[in-house]
Amino acid sequence: MSEVLRRPPESNGAAIQARAARRIRIRGVVQGVGFRPYVFRLAGAHRLTGWVRNGTDGVEIHAEGSTADIAAFLHGLETDVPPAARITAVDVGPADSLNLDCFEIRESVRSGRPATRVSPDLPMCAACRADLRGASDRRAGYPYVNCTECGPRYSIIRALPYDRAHTTMAQWPMCPACQAEYEDVNDRRFHAQPTACPECGPRYVLRAHWKVDGSSEADSARHAIRDASTLLRRGAIVAIKGIGGYHLACDAANLEAVRALRERKFRKDRPFAVMARDVDVARGLVHLSQDAERLLTSAARPIVLAPRRVAWPDVAPNNADLGVMLPYTPLHELLFTADAPAVLVMTSGNRSSEPIAYGDDDAAVRLEGIADAWLVGERPIARRLDDSVARVGVLGPQILRRSRGYAPAPVARLPADRPILALGGDLKNSVTLVVGGEAYVSQHIGDLEHHDAFEAFRETVRDLLAMYEAPLDEMIVAHDAHPQYVSSAFAAELASVEKCAVQHHRAHVASVLAEREAFDLPVVGVAFDGTGYGDDGTIWGGEWFVGSVSTEFTRMAHLAPAVLIGGDAAARHPVQAAAGFLSALDSLPDLTREPFRFPDRFAQALRLASKRVRTVSTTSAGRLFDTVAALLGFTRPITFEGQAAMWLEHLARGAEPWPIAAMTYVGEELDWRPMLASLIDSRAKGADCAALACAFHRALAHGTAEVVDSLCEMHGVDTVVLSGGVMQNELFLSDLTAALSLRARRIWTNREVPPNDGGISLGQAALAAVARQRAR
Repeated sequence: MSEVLRRPPESNGAAIQARAARRIRIRGVVQGVGFRPYVFRLAGAHRLTGWVRNGTDGVEIHAEGSTADIAAFLHGLETDVPPAARITAVDVGPADSLNLDCFEIRESVRSGRPATRVSPDLPMCAACRADLRGASDRRAGYPYVNCTECGPRYSIIRALPYDRAHTTMAQWPMCPACQAEYEDVNDRRFHAQPTACPECGPRYVLRAHWKVDGSSEADSARHAIRDASTLLRRGAIVAIKGIGGYHLACDAANLEAVRALRERKFRKDRPFAVMARDVDVARGLVHLSQDAERLLTSAARPIVLAPRRVAWPDVAPNNADLGVMLPYTPLHELLFTADAPAVLVMTSGNRSSEPIAYGDDDAAVRLEGIADAWLVGERPIARRLDDSVARVGVLGPQILRRSRGYAPAPVARLPADRPILALGGDLKNSVTLVVGGEAYVSQHIGDLEHHDAFEAFRETVRDLLAMYEAPLDEMIVAHDAHPQYVSSAFAAELASVEKCAVQHHRAHVASVLAEREAFDLPVVGVAFDGTGYGDDGTIWGGEWFVGSVSTEFTRMAHLAPAVLIGGDAAARHPVQAAAGFLSALDSLPDLTREPFRFPDRFAQALRLASKRVRTVSTTSAGRLFDTVAALLGFTRPITFEGQAAMWLEHLARGAEPWPIAAMTYVGEELDWRPMLASLIDSRAKGADCAALACAFHRALAHGTAEVVDSLCEMHGVDTVVLSGGVMQNELFLSDLTAALSLRARRIWTNREVPPNDGGISLGQAALAAVARQRAR
């Protein structure tokens, strides 16, 4: 059945005499972005008859007209599309003429499993911002304003194809005015599925422990945003329901409020992100390059890490960077318009280590004792989405957390003839679903060692499989090779499913190549991180590979092994990690005295190392960073993953390196012992800690480059792949890139998924796909 909208072709006798018919299928991000209205208008401009509709794998078009008009129509489809649309394929074939007398937008159809690309959530466009601020506009001040070029997408979709009935807006029928706009091809809300207004749509309400001028909750339905802004100015912590979940917000310049938020959220040291009222305010907070500003204002609207201009040690302790984002919803704009502080701390609505709260009842319970007020929107959220985090580094833009604004856009086409579900790792988890060869990487989930995060993981797996109607019993399930990972245990519990165990660091390297669809390209791959289960049962983390995704990766070199004492506890206590590395040195000064002042835990760990009790061999680059951090003053336990290494990087920035011994490459090992012995001696003699931190980064970078150069020469390879959590360290990456560039190597690192464990599910999927090809 066709929808109301029909348009007869303009008269053109010559065109009617030589008619042709074509069936066109378009894949990509083409649903929920105003694509059908665009096709409708384009068909009218070229005097075509036929129809357009959403299908399960994109948009389907039947077009009839002269061959010249059809050719011009096809050219327009590929050269001038709606801003949020992304076309990846256009398939054109012959069709029988239907002798239609108009062009129609038809209702969506279902045929087979969905395979269309779902649009990520989009920031408010300039036209909707004008509506929001227009005194006479009927949507003035309405926090759910949107159109075909902006607004929620992934966060409200319950099923495909993308129609209002399949979204969380289904319970709000459009009023006559909204319906008229929805059906008007000349209106920018033509077929905008979330469209609504104050007469027919959802609203916000403020629920507060603090009273605002004696107002009641009933009053707050009319003045919720104004009153929330007032509370923020007064130093309150407000839980704000956004697109993908709740934020906890407070005035970033209010020291008492920021400290209260840290204490209540149990977030002792980890930096907070802030939301700036506009770009001008953001420029006053951080140093923004042109590329960083483009990233900040891009359609993804991520949190962008940049060198800070303001001190604010309570917002970002011991950190030279500040994470800044801009308003991306009408609600955010209205808060600032209502005179909220110009810079708000805007952090995930959760307690430390928990997933973000996105259900209203859940948020009311979990954020009790943290928030003083809740700004609650009526529109349900279909799935939780944290803010994405990105930055511009020496190798270009880099995603550090992939979620709102990026997910669930696919990142590559893989050579997969069956659906694949890749489960990722246990830290910074994401999962990847491959359907029809398209790799859909989920939003950031979190650390699966926490029960709530594991439940979020299970929920995300169910959600992706349901959205794409992909039964588990048809899947290849790829998972980390670590037998004790929670994600591996989840895979093991799946009966009658083909499974593929993938070594952690090979998945890191493969993720970079999968993004570029370079499956046959031979490379030297460097994977540096904290922990990964090795082929030999030891803990890897400083690895060099040679090979390709198609031919497998052979481990060719590694950091010299050290002793890891006490398992995961060594990752939480830098001095415990240091004991494992320093026990390999010939002699040590008394590190309990000045200037080192190591606590008793170090001596206890050394005794365990000497007896080989609770120890395992490791080549972890992450633990080497922790060791150096401990030697230069970070002797307390960490409060979040990677903290000591981050501290060391920021200590080193801007310093000149102190002369210390280089690392040596012997056999298959890069030996760090001469460097550590020299660093200890220099520290004992009073060398500046920042200069030593800089020297360590430089020494590791040059040693890494030496190994890479040797392997490239030996195997005739000119492409270098860098991945793993250590590649988030911009100082190290800059030093390493400079050293590698001396030989004109082609250097690749992750750009579509994080280099940390948030990207390994993509690498797992790629390796599982080619493993099946080899087995056939």
